[in-house]
Amino acid sequence: MSDWLILVESASDLEQFETPHKVMRIRDYLTNPNLFTGRRPNIINLARSYSYQSEGYYASLLAEARRHRIAPVVQSMVELRQKSLYAHALPELDAALQKDIEGGAAPAEKMLVFFTSADRSGYDRFSKLLFDWFRTPVLEVIMSAGSKPSIQSLRMVSPNRLKGEERQAFLTALDKHTRRRWTAPKAKTAAKWSLAVLTDPKEESPPSSAASLKRLAAVADKMGVEVEPLYPNELSSLAEFDALFIRATTAIDNFTYRFARRAEQEGMPVIDDTESMIRCTNKVYLKELLDNARIPAPRTEIVDEKTNAADLFARLGAPVVLKAPDGSFSRSVHKVANLQEFQERAKGLFKDTALILAQEYMPTQFDWRVGVLGGEPLYACQYKMAKGHWQIAKHSESGTSYGGTETLAVEQAPPLVIETAVKAARLIGDGLYGIDLKENERGVFVIEINDNPNLDADYEGAVLKDELWRRLIGWFAARLEMRMSARARNTPELRSASGR
Repeated sequence: MSDWLILVESASDLEQFETPHKVMRIRDYLTNPNLFTGRRPNIINLARSYSYQSEGYYASLLAEARRHRIAPVVQSMVELRQKSLYAHALPELDAALQKDIEGGAAPAEKMLVFFTSADRSGYDRFSKLLFDWFRTPVLEVIMSAGSKPSIQSLRMVSPNRLKGEERQAFLTALDKHTRRRWTAPKAKTAAKWSLAVLTDPKEESPPSSAASLKRLAAVADKMGVEVEPLYPNELSSLAEFDALFIRATTAIDNFTYRFARRAEQEGMPVIDDTESMIRCTNKVYLKELLDNARIPAPRTEIVDEKTNAADLFARLGAPVVLKAPDGSFSRSVHKVANLQEFQERAKGLFKDTALILAQEYMPTQFDWRVGVLGGEPLYACQYKMAKGHWQIAKHSESGTSYGGTETLAVEQAPPLVIETAVKAARLIGDGLYGIDLKENERGVFVIEINDNPNLDADYEGAVLKDELWRRLIGWFAARLEMRMSARARNTPELRSASGR
């Protein structure tokens, strides 16, 4: 179970029977700097006062120095002291407030927000965003009157002041906030790190199946790393973790980018990082990158609406493959055999982008997919073409069908395939990448570099089995250890909480 610690100033502020988590007096936490040695607990600071140099203030200050995860952080305490310091957050919060009202929430002049839950129905969007900004257990929100209210003030509220229904609502929100969301096998030792796995339950073809992610959690558990799922509406919970693994299809205009950006701001190791997303999701960029690095790829040209199609066919031959710059899973990729098909497909693609790519057609019985992690080869697969189709995925109104997959040990794959894949991946970064390649009598050619490759136990992990997940967890653990070592070198010895 996750280490959750609730800090209170008096035992009467929160009785132990009211929560399954450890309740501790703030004074005891302050005077015991060696608590949780080797672990990073999640701490909820329920102080009676968060004012400067109060016990509550020092609890959060020292928790941050001890590298414990705590809410609220000192920055929130400082900013929420006066409106001029939190004014930068108000435009986004006011917009969320208005959206909730437009969605049916009744306008109000005052509300309390407990973690991510408001004491009034209909304010889910606003309350989650508010907690995302300030990560404070209880906030009082004062709003202007009218159909389009705006925030007039925000004030931290000490939970011990809550009575009756307000206190019960707070306890319910506390339980919801601290509830474990993914049950893994019981750890033999306390978890040293926690890894959030971002998934989208609505996604039809996620990059990893639920069964594979549960296997990841089981393997990680044995390595002292706790793995829990995180969902698209839980950005406010990201700071509770040490690292982020994105297992939802990435795009720079959806929630995955926002999660990756926030993880980077928190200093977390993340797969996939925003730079990798930006680089890999645009095929125009990848073409230039591969060209400049002299890594072989099918002959490819960047096309705009003024391109002479006849000359293009003369240079590349027929058929030609047209690609949208940011398509994924073989979507927005079309094989065109003649000028008429070219014009029809290109016209549709140009509705969404100023540039598209035209690539020589290179038929093969299968595509290579080489997984590269931290600049080293991880797995090698042959993705075979879908039956009766020229791609590995065939999309139709009835669904998507795929060809078979054969996984080989990296040492059994052609050395040039592995070497080319690694070179291509290192152009992007040191995260996890899936390099698609074609091999024919002319050589080995990079088709695409994916920042969010499939990773499933039955396919990509068919040879490595649990070693696949051990290497992945090892990647995160190594970076977390480096981060902790760097902080230790730059952080002076903590003084005792008494200030001596």
